Amino acid sequence: MKSEPAPPGDPAPGPTAAPQVRARGARAGDSASRARNPRRRARELAVQGLYQWLLAGGTADEVLEHLREQDGFDRADRAHLDALMHGGIEQAGALDAAIARHVDRPTRQLSPVEHAVLMIGTYELTHCLDVPYRVVINEAVELAKAFGGTDGHKYVNGVLDKTAADLRPAEVAARRASGAQR
Repeated sequence: MKSEPAPPGDPAPGPTAAPQVRARGARAGDSASRARNPRRRARELAVQGLYQWLLAGGTADEVLEHLREQDGFDRADRAHLDALMHGGIEQAGALDAAIARHVDRPTRQLSPVEHAVLMIGTYELTHCLDVPYRVVINEAVELAKAFGGTDGHKYVNGVLDKTAADLRPAEVAARRASGAQR
């Protein structure tokens, strides 16, 4: 995703500011955003925060401070958002290592939106064992559809499906076995 240059007279983004990524067709505070559940809103904000971090760096707390300005921040599952942001940034190397096995180029060459979505999905596959792996993948696909490029969701789906088989082999095998019996 390319960032647009700042209009004349606007200050350039600082070290912890980055261009905002917004869901396709979404306006700040739109009714669809308000209707989403708190965990989904946390994931949406985490995509924006990790996108910012991938482009501009900074700490999780700096990024979260910037995210507080977003519409709907108060409707997000704050604990989940904190876990995604702190865990995503602190464990970026390990998350990228898990992702790298299933991508066709170095993770630093991925679109920052798809990279952020893959980091969120991989973090949840690793640490949110209460969330079924299919839910993790479906949520990531929806994030990629909303924020990413035209076919980015297909890429995210394929990578996370393979990553899930690595990180949750018993759950994936059980799901596939039950699907084969139907």
